[in-house]
Amino acid sequence: MADDITNTDRFERMKAVRRQIHAHPEMAFKEFQTSELVADRLESLGLRVRRAIGGTGVVGTLARGNGGSIGLRADMDALPIREAGNHAYKSKNDGVMHACGHDGHTAMLLGAAEALSQTMDFSGTVHFIFQPAEENEGGGRRMVQEGLFREHPCDAIFALHNWPGLAAGRVAVQPGPMMASYDTFTITLTGKGGHAAMPESTRDPIPVAAELILALQTIVSRKISPHDPAVISVTRIRGGETFNVIPEEVEFSGTVRCFSETVRKRLQIEIEHTTKAVANAHHIDAELQYDWDYPPTINTDKEANFAADTARALYGAERVDTSFRPSMASEDFAVMLQEVPGAYIWLGIGEDAAPLHNPHYDFNDDVLLTGADLLAGLARDFLKA
Repeated sequence: MADDITNTDRFERMKAVRRQIHAHPEMAFKEFQTSELVADRLESLGLRVRRAIGGTGVVGTLARGNGGSIGLRADMDALPIREAGNHAYKSKNDGVMHACGHDGHTAMLLGAAEALSQTMDFSGTVHFIFQPAEENEGGGRRMVQEGLFREHPCDAIFALHNWPGLAAGRVAVQPGPMMASYDTFTITLTGKGGHAAMPESTRDPIPVAAELILALQTIVSRKISPHDPAVISVTRIRGGETFNVIPEEVEFSGTVRCFSETVRKRLQIEIEHTTKAVANAHHIDAELQYDWDYPPTINTDKEANFAADTARALYGAERVDTSFRPSMASEDFAVMLQEVPGAYIWLGIGEDAAPLHNPHYDFNDDVLLTGADLLAGLARDFLKA
């Protein structure tokens, strides 16, 4: 009965924190209120706290005995989306919302910190890592660059992400790819503008842009093996100002995704070659800006299997998936996995839940205890007293 009361109280605290963060979402590297809330809460639990790493990042450290060390990571930033829901804790920052569940991730990791600080049933060091700017801005990379693992060395690191479409409370983790790489490109085509009624006197970049966009799609279908999933998506195009003028310039941008560093390099080379070939064929100048943003999220075998074993022990084998299709979405936890062995884990929030990055999305509070207990369980099992 005492444990039930404790869990009920901890759940209510997590829910209150989650909804407070949800109502006050903050964009990348501007998570000032959120990081302050996190740091204050960690200090109240007796943890040693490092503030302002990677901008607004926070690390809480809990140590007991002389065992190894483990990192547990959550993200804190929100998205530039206007929330469509009507719940009482709806975003108070117009045009900004927690549409990816980072409010839930933060609350669950705080719940794990509370549980472990109360029991201290492990031997070693747990680093609770709250990172800023996961959405596009590379907060994880900045934390690493500013000495995250020099100051807080970890033998392994784990992260938990909610997953719509997966039954609430179900866990999915596997060795190898979990999420794709995330790279971006912008192509600028420059020709010769002129009167729309006299196209022969121009070098029109608009049909060249159309041809190039279609040609880029053949890279995946004809230059990359069908056994190596990849995506090239053009997501923005700008060119021209009015009906009767052929513009001088057209610019378009997009994203590139895959699960392999080898394929990642090949995709960039093929995009460069295709851009140059199409532009040269039409006597158009082309400039390509290509940026490598997030690497693929690749779980190490040992740590992924360990996470699955911990989840099975807590919830039963019937609630744990270890073989499934990885996602073409991306995650900058991948940068941390390049430094330290570890695993990225999905936690289901409901098969009918609104998708991530959707204005109707909301984190499912019913899985808060499940996630917090899994994170705490990973630390306990990794650092067995």
